[in-house]
Amino acid sequence: MATYTTEIASDKLISDNPIHQRLLKAYIAAKPWISGNLLEIGCGEGRGVEELLPHATQYLGLDKIGEVIQTLQQKYPGVAFQQAVIPPFEGIADNTYDTIVSFQVIEHIYNDRLFLQEIYRMLKPGGKAIISTPNNTHTLSRNPWHEREYIPQQLIDLAQPIFDSIEAKGIGGNGKVWAYHEANRKSVQKIMRFDILDLQHKLPNSVLRWPYEFLNRFNRNRLHQTQGAAVVDISHEDYLVVEDPKEGLDLFYILWKK
Repeated sequence: MATYTTEIASDKLISDNPIHQRLLKAYIAAKPWISGNLLEIGCGEGRGVEELLPHATQYLGLDKIGEVIQTLQQKYPGVAFQQAVIPPFEGIADNTYDTIVSFQVIEHIYNDRLFLQEIYRMLKPGGKAIISTPNNTHTLSRNPWHEREYIPQQLIDLAQPIFDSIEAKGIGGNGKVWAYHEANRKSVQKIMRFDILDLQHKLPNSVLRWPYEFLNRFNRNRLHQTQGAAVVDISHEDYLVVEDPKEGLDLFYILWKK
């Protein structure tokens, strides 16, 4: 049985619904660019597999957690999944994939430049990668599972020397989404006022993960109790692809190889 951390976000826990729907939106938004031989880097528990499969001729999902891969192989017996710790992407040849998607992964990667270089290497000429990652402009607290987060220009600056062209978009939302985000911001601020020594920015990630998980779960449950329908009723349709990445809760970039 899977253990859902607040970092993963569950499609089964009601209190996680706004985050789950936000993550699901990236898959739905990516559909117009999905074609041919597809690689998903960081498929997790398969949140978007059913969204992607109809648009690809072949699919390979990679994830570092072996238990997740085993579960997905049982659920989708005709689909290829593989455990991998990346980068580099050992055993994958140059010019292999028409499309690569990687949602909410790059912020976890220590060597993010190598990560993007490897994606470029694996893409066929004319291929494209679609990636999403939190927009640090709207992040509410330090996330100890993340190596770093990006503001829009930082990710452009990282990708521009590697890829031949970039479409920089964002995943934003309607009024319901921003109202939830504002309620979340105020709730987090109430919790963080006790961090008078600013330990969230001073302690190592490994020390922060347990209290972050406890407080984040507490916060999501409290928002569910206080916001009610505002938590339950948000769907992926309330999250919108925006042309200006600065307006996105997440960055949503399409990276092209000529």
